Amino acid sequence: MNKKESIGTSPIRHVISEDPHGKIIALSLLLAFLWGGNSPAIKVGLEDLPPMALAFFRFVIGFVVVGGWALYRRIPLGLNRGEFSRLLFLTIIFISQIIVLNTGTMFTTASRSTIFVNVYPFFTALFAHFWIPGERLSVTKTLGIIIAFSGVFVTVAPDLGNGETNILGDILVLASGCFLGLRVVVTKLLVQSIHPYRLLVWYLSLSLPVYAVLSFLFERGGTFQLTLASSAALLYQGGVIAGFCFLAWTAILERYSASKLVVLFFVTPLSGVLFSHLFLGDELTFSLLAGAVLVAAGIYLVNMRR
Repeated sequence: MNKKESIGTSPIRHVISEDPHGKIIALSLLLAFLWGGNSPAIKVGLEDLPPMALAFFRFVIGFVVVGGWALYRRIPLGLNRGEFSRLLFLTIIFISQIIVLNTGTMFTTASRSTIFVNVYPFFTALFAHFWIPGERLSVTKTLGIIIAFSGVFVTVAPDLGNGETNILGDILVLASGCFLGLRVVVTKLLVQSIHPYRLLVWYLSLSLPVYAVLSFLFERGGTFQLTLASSAALLYQGGVIAGFCFLAWTAILERYSASKLVVLFFVTPLSGVLFSHLFLGDELTFSLLAGAVLVAAGIYLVNMRR
């Protein structure tokens, strides 16, 4: 689901971070757990809606939630000079990530999707190494990346060479993880000068017409219906993930140290596999469980601070 941004004409915001206490740690763990349900919710939604239509309706809900909260908080939503081109660049990354995520999830299982999209912290570490001062790759981060990608290999190993269609979906979702890692780094640069709520409102609003046009052009022959299951999946993706989780995480980061909390997101691939098993009946194979654990261990190591 997305976390940071770049330098512009607005004054840079300086925030003194506090050490998180027990309740904030518990809330962060809850958010990490809920984020794991995103891929299973996408999989459920795809049963009744094609990928671009699903993205459109999901982010309409997210736009309403985040936009409404930004207005309630009286966050200025107007763009300053020079911001539009940078927001457009971020929007292109965002759209690319969602296209390959939804399309890839259609061709693989929800549990595999949640494992592969959650490799994004490793792409984040790689991009940050080159673009963000002070975010150099350390021995621990490099070890975490190696462990995580060994988890990716363990997950796909049983299907290699047997013609499984899962592989196409896996590759697309892995590409989504790469785009998401890039989006995190670009966001980390941009939020130094653009409020994260304003940032999200704009890239959501800019992306919605693209999903609508793509759906009109390529999905007119697809199945369009809203059942109880797909409606619940949409509300989860749009209201819980794009709405509540983002708003809660942003509020936490405005006050508390991110470096002491992002390590908790090792929970996300594990909860995603659990959700997929409970709600979609995905089989808990040894390779799947081992892959999820290795990716989780990699996330922990990449985000660990001394």
